[in-house]
Amino acid sequence: MEAKNVEAICSSQHAHSRCGSSISSFLPTSARCIMISELRWKIFEQIAPPDMPVVRLLELGKVIKDFELKSMRKALLAPALTCKSFAGPALDLLWRHLGGVEPLIRCLPQSLWKKDGEKLEFQRTMNLDDWSIFCKYNHRVRSLLNQCYEYSTDTICSTEIWRALNHPPFSLPLLPNLTSLTWTKTSDETFHYIQLFVTPKLTMLNINISAMRNLFTFGPAEQSILSSIAKSCPSISHLDLDFVRYGNGPTELVGNTSTLLQSWSQLISSRTGTVSEAAISYLSNLPSLRILKFTLPSTVISVDTQKSLQRPAFCALQELDISCENMDLLDAFLKQLAITPKVLSFTITHEVNSAQALPALISHNSLQRVQLSITDRPAIHNLSIESGAFRPLFAFRDLRKFNFMMDSRCVVRMDDADLVEMAKAWPLLEELVIPGYSQAGHQVTPHAFVSLLWHCPRLVSVAAPVDWTTIDNGDIPRDIPYQGFSHNAVSELVFPGSKIDNPLPIAAFISAIAPNVTSIEGDNETEWPTVDRIIGGMRMMLNRSMRSSYNHRASDVHGPASGRGPARAEPD
Repeated sequence: MEAKNVEAICSSQHAHSRCGSSISSFLPTSARCIMISELRWKIFEQIAPPDMPVVRLLELGKVIKDFELKSMRKALLAPALTCKSFAGPALDLLWRHLGGVEPLIRCLPQSLWKKDGEKLEFQRTMNLDDWSIFCKYNHRVRSLLNQCYEYSTDTICSTEIWRALNHPPFSLPLLPNLTSLTWTKTSDETFHYIQLFVTPKLTMLNINISAMRNLFTFGPAEQSILSSIAKSCPSISHLDLDFVRYGNGPTELVGNTSTLLQSWSQLISSRTGTVSEAAISYLSNLPSLRILKFTLPSTVISVDTQKSLQRPAFCALQELDISCENMDLLDAFLKQLAITPKVLSFTITHEVNSAQALPALISHNSLQRVQLSITDRPAIHNLSIESGAFRPLFAFRDLRKFNFMMDSRCVVRMDDADLVEMAKAWPLLEELVIPGYSQAGHQVTPHAFVSLLWHCPRLVSVAAPVDWTTIDNGDIPRDIPYQGFSHNAVSELVFPGSKIDNPLPIAAFISAIAPNVTSIEGDNETEWPTVDRIIGGMRMMLNRSMRSSYNHRASDVHGPASGRGPARAEPD
């Protein structure tokens, strides 16, 4: 009944403005409150999907599940169908972030389109009535993630649909209020349709033209499109470009990336492939740049560029992610800088000298996260790196995350003393990842693992090779290990290269040391999952025991149900 009252009021707003507030005074208080547009928006925002582009939601897939998003959209659809006053804000929230143009096509009459496998196709020509329906929703969209790849498992639009959308009865763009655009899995046939969505309001642009089977060729026409995007979108602040093409090997369009980069002066975030020295110099002077990811050229930067980087450069940078072929290139670049980022990520793609330490950027203490990656190359199979290579980073006492990743069989030569030294250096550590594999022969003992937990009380996730032989070959200890010490923060454990035969004593040990672990993995396909299940069972039994103990104490305090009063305490 209240909804009908609100509908009547909202449909005659002009009459109310003439008659004053006398009519609204007869409405219930709740109905008068709902008349406030800001309040309606706040209410519907509570049940709407998160206010972020779909591409960002995909990155948070572990946190926000797909079925949860569908449930949120269904919940938002209900008020949109209730009354006109609800329809506006509910539809705005429902359509503001799209994972493709397919939902817009599905809103058109079913006589227009059909689904053929995983592809939508038109059965007839779009008319003005169809475009009128399209325009009920297009202005509501704020972000778009469009995947054009023909072999994608997601539903995509056919070429005929794209050609129809390319000739609307109104001036472009198709989505006039778009602020975020992600264009991915493109091909020669679909890349130029990106122009349909380019708006002056665009602030976030993500173009991924990585393609297999040579489906994409970059020529003058494509370069012209990119240049037009730069001119049409002067307010880009977040840029993500992946121009890698795979044929007989990955190739990058270096010049095109570098030229495009220098078109924007308000960049806050820039993630690209290989860039030229001119682009590096340009980016170093941007006062707004906070996040930078790029690949260094395969040659050492020139003397002139080195001199330009010696002056104050990258003044506002907080995150730096660099890929390069070897440590020498990385060291030559970084030693010119006096920057203070909180996050550093290095990817080495070719030669790695196991005796060479990481670049020593020890001019500051603000670093909080380091990621070092070594990609797979035949020349570095069975690579070994001394743990001393990480020692320059021990000066960063505020380090929160250290992540060493590799694609090949890489060994970190680390013993118990090395791990304990690392733990003492980083007391605020929250995440640690060190690679290993079963044939490596370089693993720390459970004692060093416990020492790591002891010195790093904030650790949440640990991945390190541990030799569990001493516990694996023994019985379940009768006494609680380490005088009852337990680490309550750690929840995820991964033991790469750690094979075991007897899950029970190891599960007992870990559950005592880290009682709140919810996920544990190792090399064995059966034994480590068994450890995970045993620990989960122990945690369930402990929770039941605690609830039972709580109920027993509550009964002692409040007395039995018969109401005879609280029980008297037993004498000591």
